[in-house]
Amino acid sequence: MTEVVEAVEGGKGIDTGGGEGGAKQTFKDLSAGAAGGVAQVLLGEFGVVFKVSVQFGGFHYARRKFEARNTLRGLPASLSYAQLYASGAFAGITNSVLSGPIEHVRIRLQTQPHGSGRLYSGPVDCVRKLWRNGGGMRGLYRGQAVTVLREGQAYGCWFLAFEYLMNRHSRVYSTPRDSISAPLIALYGGIAGEALWLASYPFDVVKSKMQSDGLGPLGSDGGGRRYGSMRDCFRQVWREEGWRGFWRGIGPTMVRALPVSAGTFAVVELAMRAMG
Repeated sequence: MTEVVEAVEGGKGIDTGGGEGGAKQTFKDLSAGAAGGVAQVLLGEFGVVFKVSVQFGGFHYARRKFEARNTLRGLPASLSYAQLYASGAFAGITNSVLSGPIEHVRIRLQTQPHGSGRLYSGPVDCVRKLWRNGGGMRGLYRGQAVTVLREGQAYGCWFLAFEYLMNRHSRVYSTPRDSISAPLIALYGGIAGEALWLASYPFDVVKSKMQSDGLGPLGSDGGGRRYGSMRDCFRQVWREEGWRGFWRGIGPTMVRALPVSAGTFAVVELAMRAMG
């Protein structure tokens, strides 16, 4: 991520992120991302409109900073694939500030007992109890280290895969990007969604285990924590289940990811075109 920081510093003197034009471009990026989030809601992913807006806004922000740095160095403004990956990773790490606690609460609600044994009456009650019983912010952000790793790797590969496929299509068929049809955009977006999960699923498994773990002291009975850290969780999964433990449930996840990611990229790309 040092390249992103350097690119931000190197962007001084070039109007790629500041002024009226920069503000307008940022608004367009965030709006297009929000449209992609609405697509995910309609395709079954609830509560992610703001998160997807941040993902695309963060990606295009980092992308413009890399373009500025490349121009200052006398290079073509277009990003290398390493820079595209870094831009996606930057967006994912930025998004982790939101996704960490949001997904933690969702996992707690989904894995709690039913009926009279319910632990939380709803999201607000869950946040309150995580804060009280888990040590404040530390409890709410349980598993944040592995969340950052997952988000950086996942969205680095997500954006990289999509941009690679779009660029390859333009090069092979001598077609401008804005002339690529919506079905093809959706196809490439769907493939990118598969790449996202293949690249990050083991991190997601560990994150889910840590965020559904007990809140009490490590090793104590009646709600105590089983995993002392991210490394401890990785070690226990490997010891008890081997490599298969990191890939349990990957099939349904891949099936679901394809249409959601396809719809997201198609809507974002078309929204960007409509906004000029």
